[in-house]
Amino acid sequence: MAEEKQEVQQTKPQTDRKPNNRRNNNRRPNNNTQNKQNGEKSTQNTKPNANKNRNKNRYKRQPAPTDENLKSFVTKNQEIHKQRLNPHYKLDLNAKAKIRITPLGGLGEIGGNIAVFETENEAILVDVGMSFPDEEMHGVDILIPDFSYLREIRKKIVGIIITHAHEDHIGAMPYLFKEMQFPVYGTPLPLAMIASKFDEHHLKEFKKHFNPVEKRKVYKIGNDFEIEWMHMTHSILDSSSIAITTAAGTVIHTGDFKIDHTPVDGYPADLHRLAHYGEKGVLCLLSDSTNSHNPNPTPSELSVAPALDRVFYKAEGRVILSTFSSNIHRVYQAIQCGIKYGRKVCVIGRSMERNIEIAMQYDYIRFPKNIFVDADEVASLNDKEVLIVTTGSQGEANSALFRMSIGEHRHIKIKPNDLIVLSSRAIPGNEGSISQMLNHLQKCGAKVANDRDIHVSGHASMEEQKLMLRLVNPKFFLPVHGEYNHVMKHKETAIACGVPERNILLMTDGEQIEVAPKYMRKVKTVKTGKTYIDNQNNHEIEDDIVLDRQKLASEGIVMIVAEVSEQNAQMLSKPKVTTFGIIADKRDKAFAKEVEGIIENFLINMKPGLIGNPKTLEGDLRQVVRKHIYRKMKKYPLIVPHIFIH
Repeated sequence: MAEEKQEVQQTKPQTDRKPNNRRNNNRRPNNNTQNKQNGEKSTQNTKPNANKNRNKNRYKRQPAPTDENLKSFVTKNQEIHKQRLNPHYKLDLNAKAKIRITPLGGLGEIGGNIAVFETENEAILVDVGMSFPDEEMHGVDILIPDFSYLREIRKKIVGIIITHAHEDHIGAMPYLFKEMQFPVYGTPLPLAMIASKFDEHHLKEFKKHFNPVEKRKVYKIGNDFEIEWMHMTHSILDSSSIAITTAAGTVIHTGDFKIDHTPVDGYPADLHRLAHYGEKGVLCLLSDSTNSHNPNPTPSELSVAPALDRVFYKAEGRVILSTFSSNIHRVYQAIQCGIKYGRKVCVIGRSMERNIEIAMQYDYIRFPKNIFVDADEVASLNDKEVLIVTTGSQGEANSALFRMSIGEHRHIKIKPNDLIVLSSRAIPGNEGSISQMLNHLQKCGAKVANDRDIHVSGHASMEEQKLMLRLVNPKFFLPVHGEYNHVMKHKETAIACGVPERNILLMTDGEQIEVAPKYMRKVKTVKTGKTYIDNQNNHEIEDDIVLDRQKLASEGIVMIVAEVSEQNAQMLSKPKVTTFGIIADKRDKAFAKEVEGIIENFLINMKPGLIGNPKTLEGDLRQVVRKHIYRKMKKYPLIVPHIFIH
């Protein structure tokens, strides 16, 4: 005890002593120096430090033992992840077969979808759609694809595959069948709607080419193609994605789609079949890019019902609902709300009437027939008893709703207590016409409801595109359906989902892509474009006519009639000059005088012998007048000279 007490007393001053600086305080003492100063006592002072080190080692964390058996299973599971995320090892890399994919429409635009899938000996078409003109295409009602390439390979084509019944996927079918016919394969609703179009175009005899299909069943088409239709949710009933299997491998084409887990009819997208093909190994995926900028999941169609119910509950007079005529489920929900609040239903608009009738004929939807009334019966009903379902949500000039808004509809006039429900999204380019129609409706005193919650998109957003990519897990990826910015964004999404950038191509219409198990590449470009159609007579409008109309609208026209002597090449009388859309009427005489001087100067300086060739004479005069007008007015009007030689 005395020795321990003495040791404490000797060590205590060292512990309590205040250091001169922090560095000295933290410095480890030098054992050799202490030994010299304290002799044997220094040896005793090292014992507590030794005990301290032993305690430190005792509490130091020791590494957990590794179970080599467990570690081997980590490696095995990592290998399984690699295999399930890269099922492409299941593709036959030694196969020499290849498939060529050629979009003839639907890229760089919204609509006009048509694509050719081609092997060495056979070809199929996927959809034959139409698109709509812009405001500069005067007198043009619809656009259909240029069928030039189909004419080249018509002997190879063994069938047309239809994914769904939207106009931008089936609208050009009658125009194709007027020229060439092929077997058509699709589910019942698309074929029924194509049949209705054939009836309008007096092509009833071509319905013999229709071949209805069952979903989840593989059909052999030609010798080279096996096709399976897989149910998909979209803004129209009976939509499908398709699996195209050839010797080169399986190509999945999604068609237009969204992943709706609670659809109105209770039939969600068939994700199981997509996953089935993804597990087997998919060579290439073509997927809908229309909504690729939207990061939020697309809401279910069923989510529109509560919003519609609120609208009907508050309505004090007639409800006039306008939406896309093909969105049968939207119309179905609106009619259900109308029945709930004791309203009779009047359907107005040829396409709306036709689509509802077809959907009811084939039991896609069911309503008692006594709820429907004709347009001429609406006036005899109380306003709170009326629901009008019509076309025209995009402000089309000939649509029923637009004609109502300007007071030109035969049976329906807009009233101040009417509620107009626009259950649709503005298609890019239609904003101006929709705004004009809204102005007309509100001038009539009607209220307009076009809230976000009374419409949902029919296209997959970014999250649903990711799900599709993960389910199908393709080796190669081709984003389709949309403008360039849409497919570019879809490419970024695919890269984030593990598709190598080198395995993705951004196509344009007419580019032919060759896909084989080992590679994907662009091989050539085929002729493509648009054909203009006048819907009044269902006839084609030649390109030069549309160009002339554009020039007339933007540049004007100059017509010149002159009489010239054959003997001396001089004018026999003053020329007649008529202009439209280039100068004001009060300047007509002055302009005619200018043109007269140009013609006189032209005749004096024209080449010898030109007087005997009126067509060449008119062409040269046209160039001279055009140059003069451009120098003065910076315009290139349409110039029509007529020279009479006497």
